[in-house]
Amino acid sequence: MEPTGLILEGGGMRGLYTAGVLEYFAERDLYFPYQIGVSAGACMAVSYLSRQRGRNKKVNIDFAGDSRYLSWRKLLIRRELFGMDFIFGEIPNKLVPFDFKAFREAEEEMVVGTTDIETGEPLYFSKNKQDPDMLTVLRASSSLPFFAPIVEYEGKKLMDGGISDPIPIRQAEKDGYRRNVLILTRNEGYVKSANRMRWLLRKGYGQYPNFIEVMLRRHEVYNETVAYVEQQAKDGSAFIIRPDLPLRVGRVEQNKTKLEQLYQQGYEEAKKMFPHLLNWLNG
Repeated sequence: MEPTGLILEGGGMRGLYTAGVLEYFAERDLYFPYQIGVSAGACMAVSYLSRQRGRNKKVNIDFAGDSRYLSWRKLLIRRELFGMDFIFGEIPNKLVPFDFKAFREAEEEMVVGTTDIETGEPLYFSKNKQDPDMLTVLRASSSLPFFAPIVEYEGKKLMDGGISDPIPIRQAEKDGYRRNVLILTRNEGYVKSANRMRWLLRKGYGQYPNFIEVMLRRHEVYNETVAYVEQQAKDGSAFIIRPDLPLRVGRVEQNKTKLEQLYQQGYEEAKKMFPHLLNWLNG
């Protein structure tokens, strides 16, 4: 069987769909030699690779509604909607401990995509090749413009990886994986709209013109990448798992019932598609 990669889209709290899919994969002991993800997709992948079943659910549902996790008041005061210190500090180190040792010792490769805001280009960090500070890299990959501060790491200024490379299939191919499974958080037929807030981008990030340009072209990159992925699926080199219907959960959803339903939706849809996935993997 040709080596197969796993590609994970972001989407904030929509990532609970991805978490449900990965939980089913873990139950069936299905792991891939290579994972690449951005934002929430990357965050869900690390607990999957550390073999901590149920951890994604605990972290992202149990703390929903907790002001330390997400607070509109904090956004007004600190320009930080999500409590990044809490999410990438207190939770993995104290409240729901992340098994760093198991993650580092896992044979599978994990690549996290970020956006270099000075160049506007994607910048990737590899677990097995670079051994980065994974919590800092995940924080950078999850830092949404206007909702989180810029993360400085290794001399770079980084933000949300989904801005410059929302579905990093071409990086997976560049890394040698021409055959890939993709977990997307948007339904078939979704088309991203143009960003009409040029004035706001200039006000907030005027000193980073390359970043502004990539933000304004983000919808074009996303829609073109989806078209490419779907063509790859038709050609047999990609297998797509994504919501059957438009999700009723937004990027900053706090309703635990909705999040639980989304997690279960991902789990059930993965279960339904699993026989087809196995046939494809063995084909």
